[in-house]
Amino acid sequence: MVRFQNQKKSRKNRRVFLSICVFLVILLLFISGIDSFSDSTRRHQKESLERALNRSIVYCYATEGTYPESLEDLKAHYGLTYDEDLFFVDYQTVGANIYPDVTIIEKGAGK
Repeated sequence: MVRFQNQKKSRKNRRVFLSICVFLVILLLFISGIDSFSDSTRRHQKESLERALNRSIVYCYATEGTYPESLEDLKAHYGLTYDEDLFFVDYQTVGANIYPDVTIIEKGAGK
């Protein structure tokens, strides 16, 4: 009689273990998907910032005849906004009629 009771416990333990394993696999897939989506979103934000910077710089040159002296000029006069917690923008002017050197660096991209 004891022999049959042990088999029932063994089957029940297997089912619980299998359920936990399936749950963990689904959880891992979900977390992986969210991480991939987050990376894609950040990449699109960086590309959008690059386009906005280039557009603002060229617009300033077209209207004023010189390139902006600083990033603050672009923010103040041309409506440039971006998330400063996510990106660092290095803006270096070389001369009034030479396109500035612009570098965008992601903050906290520890991958």
